[in-house]
Amino acid sequence: MSFFEAIILGLVEGITEFLPISSTAHLMMTSKILAVAQSEFLKSFEIVIQFGAIAAVIFMFGRRLMKSSQLWKKIAVAFLPTAIIGFALYELIKTRLIGNLTVAVWSLIIGGLALIVVERFFLKKPARLNNNNNSAEQNGLNDISHRQAFFIGAIQALAVIPGVSRAAATIVPALFFGASRKAAAEFSFMLALPTVAAAAGYDLVKNLDVWAVNGNITLLGVGFLVSFLAAIASIKFMLSYIQNHSFAVFGVYRVVVASLFFLLFM
Repeated sequence: MSFFEAIILGLVEGITEFLPISSTAHLMMTSKILAVAQSEFLKSFEIVIQFGAIAAVIFMFGRRLMKSSQLWKKIAVAFLPTAIIGFALYELIKTRLIGNLTVAVWSLIIGGLALIVVERFFLKKPARLNNNNNSAEQNGLNDISHRQAFFIGAIQALAVIPGVSRAAATIVPALFFGASRKAAAEFSFMLALPTVAAAAGYDLVKNLDVWAVNGNITLLGVGFLVSFLAAIASIKFMLSYIQNHSFAVFGVYRVVVASLFFLLFM
């Protein structure tokens, strides 16, 4: 892997991690387009650069998290089902799912169609904000119960399938439970802390020998930094966009990009 490829992959990870379009699928498709050789190092690189995105969450929400033990409890409850499924199926995920472009492309298409249908028929239209109207903030993070957090985490577990999107799998159920769009997005961002950190950390420990040779640690540092900066911009964009706009655009994007990739590269 070259420095250029590491920068591109870090950029893709940072931009897509917090949007409902699946960072894993985008990393896999980007690797295919760049003709990066499929290897154990690439699989690990694509997981571990997520630490850059996690650092962005800490940078953006660290103070709020330090002040709220109740919020941490909800995040822990939501993380539990994902942790159990992720650790139990680690070998299956690593050997059968990560790198499987067919699964990723079809998951993008099916998930995109689902987002369009859910936005069109089941979710409230995003409220328009102005200086005298705060109607979009109907239910904040404090209104998400522990029971709801558990169900959000259980649905998040579906994101072990490439192309499903962890962001979509957490934001959509939070909206169904009545959370505001901003609160749903923020809870999704914060839930990424234990979820993505655990996955990346576990993979790093399992593959320490991969990082010890051939300048791999330097490539990791490049990917981490680029991912961190891109993720900060992505979080800010998502928080602004989601309050006033439809999710359907992400669904359309998923279907179009996955279809074009299928036609051109598979």
